[in-house]
Amino acid sequence: MQDFRIREAIELMAGFAERTGLSSECTQQRYLWTDAFAVCNFLGLSRATGEKHYTALALRLVDRVHHTLGRHRDDDSRTGWISGLSEREGEGHPTRGGLRIGKEFPERRPNQAFDERLEWDRDGQYFHYLTKWMNALDQVARSTGRPQFNIWARELAETAHHAFTYVPLAGGPRRMYWKMSIDLKRPLVSSMGQHDPLDGYITYVQLRSTAARLPRAGGDPKLNDETRQIQAMIVTDELGTADPLGIGGLLMDAYRVEQLLRQGGMMDPHLLETLLATSIAGLKYYAASGELQLSAEHRLAFRELGLAIGLHAVRLMGEAANRDPTQSPMTDGVRLRLRELMQYVPVGERIESFWRDPAHRRSLTWSEHRDINEVMLATSLVPEGFLVLPPTDLSRPHRGGQ
Repeated sequence: MQDFRIREAIELMAGFAERTGLSSECTQQRYLWTDAFAVCNFLGLSRATGEKHYTALALRLVDRVHHTLGRHRDDDSRTGWISGLSEREGEGHPTRGGLRIGKEFPERRPNQAFDERLEWDRDGQYFHYLTKWMNALDQVARSTGRPQFNIWARELAETAHHAFTYVPLAGGPRRMYWKMSIDLKRPLVSSMGQHDPLDGYITYVQLRSTAARLPRAGGDPKLNDETRQIQAMIVTDELGTADPLGIGGLLMDAYRVEQLLRQGGMMDPHLLETLLATSIAGLKYYAASGELQLSAEHRLAFRELGLAIGLHAVRLMGEAANRDPTQSPMTDGVRLRLRELMQYVPVGERIESFWRDPAHRRSLTWSEHRDINEVMLATSLVPEGFLVLPPTDLSRPHRGGQ
């Protein structure tokens, strides 16, 4: 990896850590999506530089998230862990009640009218943010060999699954709520996220795969029923999207599927080709839309950078297939799709180059979302921390305790 990419990522992550109170005395500013990417970035920087203090920052961030977003807000009449557990039990199981999003305003009260614009800025819980945090915890477990982080991820998965999914009273297939209250007792947005079941299925398989190979990570929750239920909720014909962050998410998921299959994970082998084919359709539309010709003031960096990260996943898949073709889980159909996707890798490079330009980062759309923009730009610069599922430490016990 080029040194300049690592240097830029270090600078971006150092600024984020300072501003949000991770490495300073500033007030804690925790936001679950951004923090999930940040944890993985610190792990990636640790692997890229050999400097262990980045792993220490990842561990500190996990602790800060649990003690901020796993507890009630300062402006809430409720106190303590959102799970309702005692202080001692909550310390041992910080994800048992889920984790707040970290939005600016309190959640909508039961007697408040729904306002779509305001709802975006109100707190609560999102399933797709929780799956990002499950992945971050699992990446810590895989990188350090410490099973507790995988256990916390599985406890979060079990809690989220049973709170967000339901069987309609009128019958029909199981569905999911998109947004839940902080205490997970009532839906705030009842519609179902387009990719939530997909993210959940792949994440559950990942957590189970890690638990099976990491010493002392066995036991409950096993997520067997949850995995089966959420897999049945995936409607492959409805996964298509022309949104850059959505396309990027499909490509990130595809690479996780490829790695899990390569590592012996028990999952649907046909899903990989489906995700790649769906991504191609969205990319064709997006590339022709002209959005990348707009000025910085009319673009959302974090959504575009999601696509850039996804296209790094395409590059890494191609490199893995070329490096060890005999161990690749790729069918001829997957290889054909991957070759077509490789033509779009320069789109990701173009997005990354645009947002690396300091002049474009002076726009209001950048500054309004500075933390998430800078963290995701750092992910694009050093993508392995977020994208790669390290298998190497899973065969030996961790000497540092739990």
